[in-house]
Amino acid sequence: MALGVFLALALGVFLGFYLRSEPEIREPAIWERSSSGAEKRRILVVANETCTGRTLLEEIGYRTRGYDADILVVAPALSSQLRYWVSDVDGGRAVARERLDASLAALATVGVRARGEVGDADPLQAIEDALRTFGANEIIISTHPPGKSNWLERDVVTHARERFGVPITHVVVDLERDSLRSA
Repeated sequence: MALGVFLALALGVFLGFYLRSEPEIREPAIWERSSSGAEKRRILVVANETCTGRTLLEEIGYRTRGYDADILVVAPALSSQLRYWVSDVDGGRAVARERLDASLAALATVGVRARGEVGDADPLQAIEDALRTFGANEIIISTHPPGKSNWLERDVVTHARERFGVPITHVVVDLERDSLRSA
């Protein structure tokens, strides 16, 4: 019995010391540098229905022109709360995958190479998840115009700016206006 108490106390002291020690700080390995010594542009794009909007494509093209850039497009898998709670998110993921594929194809037509992934239904969680594996040094969030955007109603852009320590550009895509321009 006494030995068990001794071992428990020793373990408690060891864990207390370990947990209070300062963590070693290192630059994450996922932050790559280009061979010229200039920092590589690593842009995280978060968009769903606006993935193929002209304004978004132009902004990405502008931000990558003349730079060595790595682009990750994340399309959150939107789903109703009922479907989310009963774990029926496959339909939302399939729709997000279709939009993501269309976005990557549209970017390729304007000369931008990108990769993509379907993210969490919550755009803030999707950003956080992406930042864990993709060391973005800037984020572009694309929404519908005010009055048509659920993300703007939920203040996603403001919350993202408060939560993440990288520059965030908000791009408003009006798909109706885009379709009138191309008609």
